Amino acid sequence: MKPDQPAPSGTQPRILIVDDTVTNIRVLSHILHKQGEIFFATSGQAAIAMARDKLPDLILLDVEMPGMDGYETCRILKADPLLALSPIIFVTGHSGTENELRALAAGGVDFISKPLNPPVVSARVKTHLTLKRQTDLLREQANLDGLTGIANRRIFDVKLDEECRRHRRYGVPLALAMIDVDRFKQYNDLYGHQEGDACLRQVAQTIHDCARRPGEIAARYGGEEFAVILPATALGAAYKFGAMLCQKIRNLALPHRGAPEGGIVTISVGVASLQPQDDEAGQNLVAAADMALYLAKSGGRNRVVAEALHTAE
Repeated sequence: MKPDQPAPSGTQPRILIVDDTVTNIRVLSHILHKQGEIFFATSGQAAIAMARDKLPDLILLDVEMPGMDGYETCRILKADPLLALSPIIFVTGHSGTENELRALAAGGVDFISKPLNPPVVSARVKTHLTLKRQTDLLREQANLDGLTGIANRRIFDVKLDEECRRHRRYGVPLALAMIDVDRFKQYNDLYGHQEGDACLRQVAQTIHDCARRPGEIAARYGGEEFAVILPATALGAAYKFGAMLCQKIRNLALPHRGAPEGGIVTISVGVASLQPQDDEAGQNLVAAADMALYLAKSGGRNRVVAEALHTAE
């Protein structure tokens, strides 16, 4: 295989091997080929580019490379929010406490000395991949709402910030839908909190199932309120998305004796879209979508209201 090129794709953990010597790459690849999907890079700059593209689960990083050495490469990788949690194992021909401490100070989690001992390398990589999977699982659970199982407010805020930065950088439109279950307090009063929780779970799952495009995130915003981030979506498309949500919830036909809208559970939706750039895009987008939601509820509920934000270039 050629350096700086990925191995055939799969569903295994992604392992990035960084070494300026092709022979070392081949040796490590042979040792680890059963543990994950292997990628290669022969320089620090190439490693950073590939890591940002592939988001590896583990990086094996040579210390001595021409140009940018392994320590500097590690510091740059760890400064990237998308790569900060990817464990880095340093691989070097230099042993000793001073070198190990320097590797750990740069952000490495382990230190392997050359010449390589295949069983030891394999065991250490397996251990760190296991720890990474466990960490990812805990992080995923921390990002989910305990009642509905969809994204929670914390991860919503993180993802909205990411999409706003992309919006500012590339000038693509960004939309947000804010959703509220109509007359939900009355629903709880009539049917009890257990049925209310069941209602929220069904509504949440339906909203989640509708947010299928890449980058779309459906989250529980709080109480009976939900939100959907709609990347690369203009106002007209966001309005259609909101109308689809309203219809999908009506199709559930969840009984609601306190609702005049046909005696079933309905939602109100407020949508807003940013065009094209805004330094405080996230706050402005939430405020605009929330205002649109207020207008939808005050206008009779069971409907969509859209509001555009034409931000300054």
